Amino acid sequence: QVQLVESGGRLVPPGGSVTLSCVASGDSLERRAVAWFRQAPGEGRYAFVCIGWTNVVRYYDVSTRDRFTLSRDNDKNTIYLQMNNLKPDETDVYYCNAFGRFDTWTGRGTQVTVSL
Repeated sequence: QVQLVESGGRLVPPGGSVTLSCVASGDSLERRAVAWFRQAPGEGRYAFVCIGWTNVVRYYDVSTRDRFTLSRDNDKNTIYLQMNNLKPDETDVYYCNAFGRFDTWTGRGTQVTVSL
């Protein structure tokens, strides 16, 4: 059974940085596109960045383009999301989804809180 686990979320001050990890066990991420989503309480979940299996990165939220970096380590079966200069309104639960030809894996999320 495949598991996708996000980690790295924490309390960070405004302007601070955090690196989130998305690790798969039970199968490989190497041929999958992986997107990061965020969700605030009572609101919908939306994708803001995605890395393809060829490592092309697409930013769906232009405000993150110069602050967030997405990378892949196939040896560790992990996707990393480095987020810099975080803003208070970016306080959310962050999820990763891994898309295959026939299925999608979803993690349980990790909380990022941007506050003093």
